[in-house]
Amino acid sequence: MKNVRAAVFAAWWLAVFAVPGGELSGVIERDVPVKMRDGVVLKADVHRPDTGGPFPVLVWLTPYGKHKMQFEKYVKAGYIVVCEDVRGRYASEGAWESWLRPRTHDAEDGYDTVQWASTLAGASGKVGTIGLSYGAFLQWRLAPLQPPALAAMSAHSIAARYTDLEGPGTMRPGRRLRWSIVTMSPDVRRHANRPGTQTEAEAAAAWDGGQGRKWLEFLPWLELPQEAFEDETPYMRDWLRQPQNDPWKLDAGCRLITVPNLDVVGWYDHAKGDMRLYQTLTKEGRTQAARKGSKLVVGPWSHFPPGGRRFGKIDFGPEADLDLAMLDVRWFDYWLKGKANGLDREAPVRIFVMGDNRWRDEESWPLKRARTRVLYLSGDGGANTPAGDGKLVDLRPGGEAGDDYTYDPRDPVPTLFAPGNFTCAMDQSPLSNRQDILVYQTGPLTRRIEVTGFPEVELFAATSAPDTDWVARLIDVAPDGLARDVCMGLVRARYRKGVEKPCLVKPGEPIKYTIRLGPTANAFLPGHRIRLDVTSSDFPNYDRNHNTAADQNADPGLAVAQQTIHHGKRYPSKVILPWVPDAAGVPTP
Repeated sequence: MKNVRAAVFAAWWLAVFAVPGGELSGVIERDVPVKMRDGVVLKADVHRPDTGGPFPVLVWLTPYGKHKMQFEKYVKAGYIVVCEDVRGRYASEGAWESWLRPRTHDAEDGYDTVQWASTLAGASGKVGTIGLSYGAFLQWRLAPLQPPALAAMSAHSIAARYTDLEGPGTMRPGRRLRWSIVTMSPDVRRHANRPGTQTEAEAAAAWDGGQGRKWLEFLPWLELPQEAFEDETPYMRDWLRQPQNDPWKLDAGCRLITVPNLDVVGWYDHAKGDMRLYQTLTKEGRTQAARKGSKLVVGPWSHFPPGGRRFGKIDFGPEADLDLAMLDVRWFDYWLKGKANGLDREAPVRIFVMGDNRWRDEESWPLKRARTRVLYLSGDGGANTPAGDGKLVDLRPGGEAGDDYTYDPRDPVPTLFAPGNFTCAMDQSPLSNRQDILVYQTGPLTRRIEVTGFPEVELFAATSAPDTDWVARLIDVAPDGLARDVCMGLVRARYRKGVEKPCLVKPGEPIKYTIRLGPTANAFLPGHRIRLDVTSSDFPNYDRNHNTAADQNADPGLAVAQQTIHHGKRYPSKVILPWVPDAAGVPTP
């Protein structure tokens, strides 16, 4: 399994960054010192063409080790690339300050690096920033300071708010713990000369060898030992005590940003954050270039967008492959080199419609032309498993019914993860025998139904516990039985009115919950079924609810809950789909 994961990552890396044939087209200056305004020296690798110039400069800031990066495609296209270890990571001086701290040097360090890069020998004076995930987060931190040399950003795959990235009132342990324990903490220990694992490779081997399960089963989170988060442990605990607080607020900085951004993200990316940053920048950006020039590209990917069209049995077709580096090059050719390449005449939004497996240009996100399509939950009380009697129907049922299941947090519904505990498109069939998943589905469709936007589920549900979770997952079921998840959402009962307004529930009382599912674009094709799964866990993608009234970040107690989903005339549980008519204007079914 370890070799498979390494092969998957290597294939993605080469697809994104390597030049065909592996040809070098430049030279690399290693560990170039970059002095910050407070005297701390950061280290950067400078990748540059070996002849010609002047060239624009692209800056990639990373906490993951600049020595792992390759930029031949960018250099070959006529760019100098500065890849810098951020403060306190790998070759750079200082102490690392995670994104959980209320105050860091990220913005000022980014500003200083951009301005320094603009003065490099052979530089044209114009700078763009690139990077995904944490590298995108750092761009959104520095851009509001408006460094004069900055002309454009390409920040991919990051949420606007930390509360969009994590779960309701707690962390998502599957990704967060692996990220900290395997990726971040070893280098913190190495910098501090502390005992313990000091390389990512060793930490990954330990995690995959069984330590990962130990960490994921640890309770309660507030008592995690320091080795999990090292110097960031106090900040993680502060946030777990006050999860309504957002240490990021990246969207608040959009009104100060003067440059456009190219945002590339995946429908299955845990860090997509509803594309709030794109929406905010295009409405509130400081300049017309920021508001009108920014673009959004959304594909059928996980957190690392390009590099593969297949996920197990799922194949999104040849159009799903994307060369991210060359997408960046075209973007920066327009903004940094002034090339008339037609970028300004293209639609601002490009989405991949799954099912059709085709790209489509749009003028906005979400789509303004989407209409409402309602499907009601129905059945005779036996919706457990896909073999049950749960249905999705067009007309509101006239009778009253309900479906029951038992949720035991000691045996939660397991997340079907990609390698590295990343969410991606997965066939949900391996979970088909679980009695704690209720399944509601249509019959085979007679015509195409496109769902693009933010589906919602209105659920009338009761529990025997003072608190619990409700998880809803929209699924596309193919004629051969493959059940591909489309999008999902979760609400924690005590936070049904918002994380800032916790309110326990009365056991046994039916309560209306609104579950906003993640954004998607999916065409359910003729012969396919639209399916909705309802359960109470998706662990360890989301922390399991303990079904108790206690602070679940501080108390390890677990209890079993009896759950009921009501549907019918009095309790019209339903899924509300953002339906997009086809070009012929076919009336809603």
